[in-house]
Amino acid sequence: VNLMAEEGIAALGRALPVIASGAHGQAITDARADALYGAWLCGGVLGSIDMALHHKLCHTLGGSFNLPHAETHTIVLPHALAYNAAAAPEAMRRIARALGSASAPQAVYDLARNNGAPVALKDIGMKEADLDKACDIAMQNQYPNPRPLERVALRQLLQDAFEGVRPT
Repeated sequence: VNLMAEEGIAALGRALPVIASGAHGQAITDARADALYGAWLCGGVLGSIDMALHHKLCHTLGGSFNLPHAETHTIVLPHALAYNAAAAPEAMRRIARALGSASAPQAVYDLARNNGAPVALKDIGMKEADLDKACDIAMQNQYPNPRPLERVALRQLLQDAFEGVRPT
C-alpha cells in the first residue's frame, strides 16, 4: 500500500503541471495517462486505509458550510499533513520523495498553488466567522488520526487554511 501511494503521488505530481500548462500532442497524452495511473493507484490505497484528519475536516467544511468538494480537499490537505507531520514521519518522507521535495506539506501546497488551484478557504466561500464552529464540529466524533486532535492546534490549522498560508 505504501508503494502504491508513493507511486500514485509521484505520477500525479508529474502529470498536473503538464495538464495545467495547456500542453498539446504527446505531452498532454502522456500527462493524462500519468494522471489516470496516479488516480488509479491512489484510489486503490483509499480502500485500504483509515480516513483521518484531512477527511474529517473536508466533510465538516463541505457538509456544514457548503464548500466545493475538490477545492476544499486541495486547500486542507497540506495543512492536515503539517498537523500530522511529527506523528507520521515515514509517510511524510514518502510524500516528499514522491514530489521531489524536502517537505511533504510544502510540496503539496506548492503543487496546488503553482498549478492554479485555490489555496485559501476564504477564496472558495468560507467565512472567517465560521472557523470556530468548524473547529467545534471537527472535534466531535473524531476519526483515527496519527496525532490526537487538539482544539487550539486544529483551530490554527483552520485559520492557516482560511488565509492560504504556506505550511512550515
